[in-house]
Amino acid sequence: MSLNTWSARWLKASFFLLFILIGCSLVLFLNLLENRNSTESSVSIQQVRLRVNPILLNLEQNIHLLQETRVRENLLSIVKENGVELSYVGLDGTILLSSSPTSEGKQVNLRSALHYDLNHAVQATNGNDSLNIAFPVMAGPEGSQIGNALFTIPKALVMVKETVIFPFFILGTLLITSMVLGIYLVLMKRKFKTQLLSPIHQLKKHAESILKGQYNEPVQYNRMDEMSELYAMFDLMRTEIMHLSELRIRQETAQKELITNISHDIKTPITTVKAYIEAILEGICSDKETLMEYMKVMQTNTDKTARLVEDLLVHALQELGQISVEPREVYSRSAFETMLNPIGHSVRMNGLKYEEPEYIPNVLIRMDPIRIEQVLSNLVSNALKHTVPGDSIRINAELDLGKLRISIADSGQGIRAQDMPFVFERYFRGNSSPSARNIHEGTGLGLSICKSIIEAHGGHISFSSKEGQGTLFQFTLPIC
Repeated sequence: MSLNTWSARWLKASFFLLFILIGCSLVLFLNLLENRNSTESSVSIQQVRLRVNPILLNLEQNIHLLQETRVRENLLSIVKENGVELSYVGLDGTILLSSSPTSEGKQVNLRSALHYDLNHAVQATNGNDSLNIAFPVMAGPEGSQIGNALFTIPKALVMVKETVIFPFFILGTLLITSMVLGIYLVLMKRKFKTQLLSPIHQLKKHAESILKGQYNEPVQYNRMDEMSELYAMFDLMRTEIMHLSELRIRQETAQKELITNISHDIKTPITTVKAYIEAILEGICSDKETLMEYMKVMQTNTDKTARLVEDLLVHALQELGQISVEPREVYSRSAFETMLNPIGHSVRMNGLKYEEPEYIPNVLIRMDPIRIEQVLSNLVSNALKHTVPGDSIRINAELDLGKLRISIADSGQGIRAQDMPFVFERYFRGNSSPSARNIHEGTGLGLSICKSIIEAHGGHISFSSKEGQGTLFQFTLPIC
């Protein structure tokens, strides 16, 4: 279920329940209003006590003086002032004092005449406008009951109108709250649509554009809330994808150029070798000296082809993360002397001065001699690209903090400042000196391969250069 459908159903259900609540509240409100108009006032025991308490107090205080005319008249005047009628009845049922003098001395049925409970007194009125209620008369605060005071009280004096203000207040509050809640639900629906659903739909459109390869349109959101953080992260993702796409395109272009260059570079020595073989087969070589000269030319071109093929193979293994390095324990002096002898011969053959190491530390190291020789060959070839006849290449070896450090320095043209950040990147080919272009243009893989091989040995490779003053490459290998 989509978020939009879910929110619509949720809002409908909320409004349905809200309407039920409002309907019930209105029905209850109208019912209370009707009951308020039709309900009769009820008798209040508090009002009854207010009427009879002064009389009871006077009666109990003067209970032994009721035979005196002054006391009797005073008590009856209080009874009259309170608008009630009194009959004081002894425990035997004889009326000892009454508001109606003709009733004194008569007997009353205590079982039917005494109504201590207000509810019973109201029920016994049978629709009359007055009620009869009895109160016990005590002889002092802690004395025993000595009689009963029968009061006849008009209902009008003790009736109290029932109030329903509080229920009406609760219902009014409930109705107002329901209406506010309804308004809030409408506003929340609008806010939910504008600040959640609409941004999500907009984000979906941006995602579709990215899937189509359209990375240039920025993802923007003008509010500062949680959605803005999501938009910001999405825009960062778009930028990263755009960068990766551009990088992939550059790599694909560089790979195509690499294949084209290597194909051209391989074709030239193979064509040369083929031409010399055909010359030999046709008997052009009349003597052994000419034949050996032809053989040297073919060997040079074969080595060049082998080097190109090896670079291409290592590059493929580098792409797969599977560069084959098989280190074994060897002594550094004999291993590097074997590697450096042919390198020195190659440098001199190109018209450069070669300065070999004065001393090679003889320590035990773990390395793959074939791969390390490839590193040295690539570094020297890189130096040849940036030098001209008459320049020098110097190789040095020394111990440094438990590692063997090998340095290859040249006095050539150096590396341009704008090229330095990309020296170890694949496919990058810096500018060569004009006289060195015909030696070996390179594939742009050599230094990248060197870096991978050295790091696979647990070492580190770096360089320093200044344009016009030469370049220094150095790498380290751990000592066992």
